[in-house]
Amino acid sequence: MRIEQDLKLGFKDVLFRPKRSTLKSRSQVELTRDFTFKHSGRQWSGVPIIAANMDSVGSFEMAASLAKHGVMTAVHKHYTVADWAEFIKRSDAGVLNNVMVSTGTSDADFQKTKDIMAMTDELIFICIDIANGYSEHLVEYVERVRAEFPDKVISAGNVVTGDMVEELILAGADIVKVGIGPGSVCTTRVKTGVGYPQLSAIIECADAAHGLGGRIIGDGGCACAGDVAKAFGGGADFVMLGGMLAGHEESNGEVIENDGKMFMKFYGMSSQSAMDKHSGGVAKYRAAEGKTVLLPYRGPVENTIQDIMGGVRSTCTYVGAAKLKELTKRTTFIRVQEQENNVFGKE
Repeated sequence: MRIEQDLKLGFKDVLFRPKRSTLKSRSQVELTRDFTFKHSGRQWSGVPIIAANMDSVGSFEMAASLAKHGVMTAVHKHYTVADWAEFIKRSDAGVLNNVMVSTGTSDADFQKTKDIMAMTDELIFICIDIANGYSEHLVEYVERVRAEFPDKVISAGNVVTGDMVEELILAGADIVKVGIGPGSVCTTRVKTGVGYPQLSAIIECADAAHGLGGRIIGDGGCACAGDVAKAFGGGADFVMLGGMLAGHEESNGEVIENDGKMFMKFYGMSSQSAMDKHSGGVAKYRAAEGKTVLLPYRGPVENTIQDIMGGVRSTCTYVGAAKLKELTKRTTFIRVQEQENNVFGKE
C-alpha cells in the first residue's frame, strides 16, 4: 500500500484567471476543431462536444439535432442493427460523420459493429466503452478492432491515468475516454472507492496522449458550461456530456407526469434501471453503480447546446483565445474554495 500526496483537482476546485484580450465579442471565437487522427489518418472538423452514449441521452434523435451545430453524439449500444439501417437510410453524411457507434467488448458486440459499419462509409467513429478500462481484455479488443477497421477512428475507455492512456493508444486507439466516477448518475466512487478527480485526470491524461499523437475525451463531471470550458482548458480534445443533455425531447428518456408536471427518467448505465432494461437485472456477483433520477422535462435540446457553446465562447474571450484550440495555451487555473454566490439559490 502507498499513498500519493499530490493534490488532485475537480472542476469545483478552480476558476480561470482572466487575461488581456484583443477579442471584441464572443462571436469572434471559433469553436470548430480540425483533427487528423493518429492511426486511422482520418480528418474530422466540428465542435468537439459529444453527447454521451447513455440510452437516455445518446439517441438517434439527439444525433440529428446536435449535428446541425457540428456537435457529435456517441449513440448508445442498445439499438439493433435494423434500427441502425433505418437511421442511416434517413440521414445524410453531415449527421453520420458526427456519430460514434458504441460497442462493448464481446464477440457479439464485434459482429454487431461489423454489421453496422458495413452499411455505409460515412460512419467513421467507433466508441469501445467499458466501465473499467484497466482490463487487459480492453487492450486486446482495441487491437482486434483496429485490425478489422484500419481506417476508422477508434475511441476506447474509460481510464484516468497516463500509463493506461499510452497503452490504449499504442494498441490502436486514436482517442482515449477519460473519467471514472465523476458522472452525475454514477455511484462508482461510493460503491467501490475508486476514482480520480476529473480535472486532474484530464490534465494528466491529455499530457500522456498528446505526447504520442493521440487525443482524449473528458467524460463526466460537467454540471455547467463553465465546467465544459475547464475541461477544454485542462487539455481535453473532446468533452462528453450526459446529465447536461438529459431530460430533453431528443434524449429518448421515459417521460413521467407527476402532479401535472412533466419529468424524464435519467439513469447511469450501470444502474439498476439500466440492468433491468438491458441485462435482465443486476447480476448476483456485482452491485449497481449508478442511480436513477427524474429530471424536469426541458423541451428541445437546441437552447441548451447554444447555451453551452455560448459559455465556452465567453470563456475564450476572458482569456484571449480566438479559437478553442488556443484555450489550453491561454489557461491559468487558480485554486478556489468557492465557485458562486448562492444566496438566492443555484441557477
